Amino acid sequence: GRIALATETTDWPETERPRRVGVSSFGISGTNAHLIVEQAPERAETVTVDEPELPVVPLLVSARTDAARAALAGKLAAHTETTRPLELARALATGRPRLERRAVLLAGDRATARAGLERLAEGEQGPDLIQGTATVGATAVVFSGQGAQRAGMGRELYAAFPVFAEAFDAVCARFEAYLERPLRDVLFEDAEGLLDQTGYTQPALFAFEVAQFRLLESWGLAPEILLGHSVGEITAAYVAGVFSLEDAVRLVAARAALMQELPVGGVMVAVSA
Repeated sequence: GRIALATETTDWPETERPRRVGVSSFGISGTNAHLIVEQAPERAETVTVDEPELPVVPLLVSARTDAARAALAGKLAAHTETTRPLELARALATGRPRLERRAVLLAGDRATARAGLERLAEGEQGPDLIQGTATVGATAVVFSGQGAQRAGMGRELYAAFPVFAEAFDAVCARFEAYLERPLRDVLFEDAEGLLDQTGYTQPALFAFEVAQFRLLESWGLAPEILLGHSVGEITAAYVAGVFSLEDAVRLVAARAALMQELPVGGVMVAVSA
């Protein structure tokens, strides 16, 4: 073949086949090493995927000591000029070890992220900044009851995460046999003000809580304890495997309908006896 020894920088034109180079090393001790290097394949075209813009993301900062955590927060604050909060949140959640001294900062944009990290670096507190020491224990999830509902709840999650949307649609489809209005329309739009009527409130909370749990579950959450208050008890029982979806929806719908029949203007009383 046409083999030549390269003694100076030489142009290497493209051909119809991958370029290859042979490297031979002959050691004076008698050890010989030979290597063939082949041109790497062409890179596949990079596809840019639009990531969801979330109203707030958690920035997780942990270290062995408070001083180390403060120092890390100061370094991270400088990165907010070039890094979006969502990118920074992902890197902190998936690319760093979970050490003992932890802090969680809720940030919606670069400015709030930088300000919060600077406060953490200075050792300050705030309503959007939670600090503490990790302990060994069980993970529990608590599902809330009636009163936690709001119009539009879950609409952004539905648009951003297919796992949430799939679980939410599955629950709403089951409620079609029990409700006069589509549950998704009531929860996302609430044009008729039905969301605060018990007959719709409890199905809406159940659908949202199930979809939210499935989303967290897809991210690796595996709680040992599931608790709930009021209709949240049924959500906890369903995701724990006590009920099938069909039975859970039927129970929620029946419970909500019975409570809807109660007269308005009543009160709740707790009696210790």
